[in-house]
Amino acid sequence: QVQLVESGGGLVQAGGSLRLSCAASGTIFSINDMGWYRQAPGKQRELVATITSGGSTNYADSVKGRITITRDNAKNKLLLQMNSLGAEDAAVYYCAGGCSADGMVYWGKGTLVTVSS
Repeated sequence: QVQLVESGGGLVQAGGSLRLSCAASGTIFSINDMGWYRQAPGKQRELVATITSGGSTNYADSVKGRITITRDNAKNKLLLQMNSLGAEDAAVYYCAGGCSADGMVYWGKGTLVTVSS
């Protein structure tokens, strides 16, 4: 099994930056693709960015140029650097990881990002 715990959320002014972190534990050697997703109130969960075990990245069009996903395999962490934040970025952000050992996708419990105008 894999456990994912997000941190780094909070209140930020519009135009500001936040760095989210996701710590992985458990059978982490079997984690392949990882990603960040977000869910705003009243909306469906949506993809923010993904990264493969080899470092290839994919971003939602709405965040390209403002948000960067990276992973530190040595420290078992997934990071999300978010810049130029706007009201549309306010949401609960979730970390997810695909596990090749059991074919499951594991999710963290989320971290809340609030953007003030």
